[in-house]
Amino acid sequence: MVILFVCRFFGLRLILLETPELIHDNVEFDFYFIRHGESQSNVTPGIAAGVNFDAPMTDRGHKQAEAAGTRLGEEGVKFDKIYSSSLVRAVQTTEGVLKGMGIPDADFERVDAIIEKQTPAWRGKLAKDVMPTEVRLTMAEKGQFFKAADGETMRWVERRASNWLEDEVLYNEAWYKKPGKHTIAVVSHGDTMRALLHYITGIDNRLAMRTDIFNCSISRFRFGSLGWSIGTINDSSHTLALGDVVRDDKIVQGGLGV
Repeated sequence: MVILFVCRFFGLRLILLETPELIHDNVEFDFYFIRHGESQSNVTPGIAAGVNFDAPMTDRGHKQAEAAGTRLGEEGVKFDKIYSSSLVRAVQTTEGVLKGMGIPDADFERVDAIIEKQTPAWRGKLAKDVMPTEVRLTMAEKGQFFKAADGETMRWVERRASNWLEDEVLYNEAWYKKPGKHTIAVVSHGDTMRALLHYITGIDNRLAMRTDIFNCSISRFRFGSLGWSIGTINDSSHTLALGDVVRDDKIVQGGLGV
């Protein structure tokens, strides 16, 4: 309620105005962004993009997914909704996480809008062959607007992923009109999560692209009455005993669609 006193010919007039309700005043979303477990493409050194854009996970990837689920279960996390990229490695990760949490039959939704960045012409090619110095300089100069061959720009990835996030959750009446805290899992991919990191935080795109997002890492962000806040980024402590292709094996990847 807003109260206004209006002076009119040395008199006072009391006016009562209703304060408009802000749509996120009574709701908070706690997002768990989980990268997929190690895939067959991840273990190929130096590739620019996976030869199989829908590559399945490795044995270690399955173990990483279950380890993430075991951790979440031990921490008492209960998801109100689970979304997964429609690519097989993300679906397998989601299934592994649910198994680790002790709820293998829980439902989840497959989402095309949060699949990995696609560059078909570079699939199976080595980064050194398709990204020589002049191409890398152009990539650095154009940033998120760089388009490789027939592929997507990072801006396109950010747009499709963030539009989905806003339409499906943030500005969806079915969600924001339910007061309280809603815990949501989103299982996706490295570059897609970097695009969302840029969307959420507004950090420099070049820094976002250099941010480690290890396999099965968990990044937590909250959204409420004051907008976004950061919980954790790239928390992968649950995979320390299993190892990681980048963190531990030092396998360098091209960073596009793997």
